[in-house]
Amino acid sequence: MIQEENKVPSYTLPDLLMKSDGKRVESAAEWEKLLRSQTLQTFETEVYGQIPNQEVAVTYEENLLHAKTLKDFGSIREIRFSIEKDGNRIQAVLLLILPDRSSPVPVFLGYNFNGNHTIHPDESISLPESWVANSPEMGVRENRPSPNSRGKKSSRWAVQQILERGYGLATMYYGDIDPDFDDGFENGVHSLFSKNKTREKDDWGSIATWAWGLSRVMDYFETNPLIDKNKVCVLGHSRLGKAALFAGANDKRFALVISNNSGCGGAALSKRRFGETVAAINDRFPHWFCENFKKYNHNEDQLPVDQHQLLALMAPRPVYVASAAEDLWADPKGEFLAAKNASAVYRLYGLKGLQLQEMPEVNKPHIDGYIGYHIRSGVHDLTAYDWEQFLNFADARLK
Repeated sequence: MIQEENKVPSYTLPDLLMKSDGKRVESAAEWEKLLRSQTLQTFETEVYGQIPNQEVAVTYEENLLHAKTLKDFGSIREIRFSIEKDGNRIQAVLLLILPDRSSPVPVFLGYNFNGNHTIHPDESISLPESWVANSPEMGVRENRPSPNSRGKKSSRWAVQQILERGYGLATMYYGDIDPDFDDGFENGVHSLFSKNKTREKDDWGSIATWAWGLSRVMDYFETNPLIDKNKVCVLGHSRLGKAALFAGANDKRFALVISNNSGCGGAALSKRRFGETVAAINDRFPHWFCENFKKYNHNEDQLPVDQHQLLALMAPRPVYVASAAEDLWADPKGEFLAAKNASAVYRLYGLKGLQLQEMPEVNKPHIDGYIGYHIRSGVHDLTAYDWEQFLNFADARLK
C-alpha cells in the first residue's frame, strides 16, 4: 500500500473535456449535450453499476415524535417508507429534525451507519429493524441494535448547530436500503429487482443502491411543504460519501453535494494508487461496485474514467470535498487533486471551481468557489469542524 508521495506511480488522468473526435468541448451547452451523459454512463457501466429503470411503489407513513424538542428549538419526525415491487416489500425509516420556522427550510440529507437512534439520545427514536453490523462499542450484538447505543454517534451529527443555522437534518440508516454485507444481492432493495435474474457485469452494487435510496428520499421531500426542495444538500462520510457523490451525479435535484473522507471510489483519484486501491476495495467489499470494476484491480491505467470526472458531473451545482490529515487510507491529496481538476467544467459555466493550485494548509478551508475543500487535522471521522465548514459553504452558495 502506497502512503508516501514519492512512491506514487506516474499516471495520466482522462481529459474530462475531450470528445471522441479528439476535440475539446468549449461551452457548458456542449458539455451537457455531448459529454455529461456519456461520462455518467461510463461510471455506471464500469464502476458503480446501472440503476434499474423500473418503477416501484413508495408510500410514506409520518409520525411526529416531538413538536418541540432540542432546547425547544425544533421538531422530530419519523417517516416510514414502504417500497414495493411485484408483491415484495422492504421498509426504511427516515428521521427528520426540523427547526421551528414558518417557511420551508433547506435540509441536509445523509445516511448514518448504525441506526437513527445513534445520532441523538431521544428515547422515542426507533431502533432499526434491519441487519446492523456487529459493533461492541455500540452495544450491538448478533446484528441487532441495542438501546444502549442511543446517542453514541451524536458527535458526528451537529444537530443543534444545524438547527440554529436554519437548516433541517434528515438521516436514514443505510442498512434499511441495502444491508452492508455480501450475500449475492439477495437482501434490501436488491431483493425487489433481482428475483430469478442472472446478474450482469454492469448490474448495480450497494453504493449505487444507497444512491438510489437518497433519490427516493428526495421524492418524499417534494411532497413535504416544510422542506425547501430546491435547497437539499446531500452528504456522506466514508463509503456513504461515495454514495452521496453518485447520488448527486445521477440526480440534479440535489442542490449541493458533500463528500467527507470518501476516498477510493469516492472523491480520491483511483489512478494514484495511494492508500486504498481499486483491488483492495474490491477485495474487502465485493458488493459495493459492479463486477466490471474488478477488471481494474491492479490495472488502474485502463480505467476509462477517474473521480475528477465524477465531481464534474455536479456542475454547475456546488460540491464540497473534505479530507483529514491522518486519513491516508482515503488519500487526502487525491481528493484535493480530483476537486482541482473538476474545476475545468465549472469554468465552462462561468463559475469558479476550487481556487487553489496547491494542497492547502491543514484547517484552512476554501469556500470561495463552487468547489469547496478543506483538510482538517485528525483521523477518519465526521466532526463538528467539518459541519461548520459545510454550513458556511451552504450559506454562501444557497442563501
